[in-house]
Amino acid sequence: MRRPSPLIRRLFALLVLMATFLIVLLAASTGWLDAFGGEPEGARLERMQRSARFFDGAFTNSAPARMIEADADWFALLGEQLFGPQQRSPPFPIPLHDPRAELAQAPRSGLRVTWLGHSTLFLELDGARILTDPMFGQRASPSSLVGPARFHAPPLQLHELPRPDAVVISHDHYDHLDMHSIRALDAMKLPFFVPLGVGAHLEAWGVDPARITELEWWQQAPVPGTDVQLVATPSQHFSGRALHDRDRTLWASWVIRGPAHRAFFSGDSGLAPEFPEIGARHGPFDVIALEVGAFHPSWGGIHLGPDQALVAHGQLGGGKLLPIHWATFNLALHGWSEPLERLWDEAARLGVPLLTPRVGAPVEPPAPPPQEAWWRTPLQRPLESGSALD
Repeated sequence: MRRPSPLIRRLFALLVLMATFLIVLLAASTGWLDAFGGEPEGARLERMQRSARFFDGAFTNSAPARMIEADADWFALLGEQLFGPQQRSPPFPIPLHDPRAELAQAPRSGLRVTWLGHSTLFLELDGARILTDPMFGQRASPSSLVGPARFHAPPLQLHELPRPDAVVISHDHYDHLDMHSIRALDAMKLPFFVPLGVGAHLEAWGVDPARITELEWWQQAPVPGTDVQLVATPSQHFSGRALHDRDRTLWASWVIRGPAHRAFFSGDSGLAPEFPEIGARHGPFDVIALEVGAFHPSWGGIHLGPDQALVAHGQLGGGKLLPIHWATFNLALHGWSEPLERLWDEAARLGVPLLTPRVGAPVEPPAPPPQEAWWRTPLQRPLESGSALD
């Protein structure tokens, strides 16, 4: 058999070298694949299999919900992605507020919420400090090199945040469960509260299983050292961090219930059929944090968007509405500020009380400041860009 020419052998060797380099680069940029998390097994998997939400190896929503609707026009979606006219990134620096001075003092009303960007909230409620979906990394991606990058830095460094009493996770997508943020918080020896199965990721990243509480829908647990209860409540979404683990962990919204105040945190969700029941069981709420970004008609079943957020707000029983999950990453096809423009106008028409703080500005819902359409005009230069994991 005739041997390949020297040129062919050199080209083949070059291709092998390039492929090896790309594989090593991919592995290194994902923490040697650590970012993909862990696999549920053993007692955790057995508990998942006993869940009423677990069928044929995966969790399910109460109502049918698809990542992309069956009748979606894929060519139209691709065209919109490539050639859509929307301004998907802010044309000016996102104005940030440094909250350290306010957070050094206890809230006067007993309830204060500080939006730190995307779905990350620092919630102070009846003496408990709750951190939701901590996302302090630079990219919503398993890789440090590619994937959606932040529009703005977090408004404070992670080590500057007052020590939380609990960390709450809604689901395992990268923009809500960030490995580097979890590892930084784990160094503080904090308790983590997560939906069923998500603890496998945390354990893979070194979190002590004794500090992980996994709940399925309607289960509750106390925040250690406080009189506040955390209740995992239904949402309508999906999960997964790789190609093989779609819906292998549960997703949830959360009720934070204290002696005097109550809050609701949606995580990611479409219009879940259980929202009225959540309101009846656990409302009324002083503040309802609902995701309004990353919406599109073709995936309306798994993300609320501004219009459905107003419906959900009513089903949950009303209260101050805090829009989250916008203005930090480009994760959809709409303009970056479209969620708030639509919400602002429709909420005014319906008389829904909005909280629209700048990123990092603490707000006490019982006595909120005037609404501020800060996304329309640059107000200040932001803090230095990048992550806040130092």
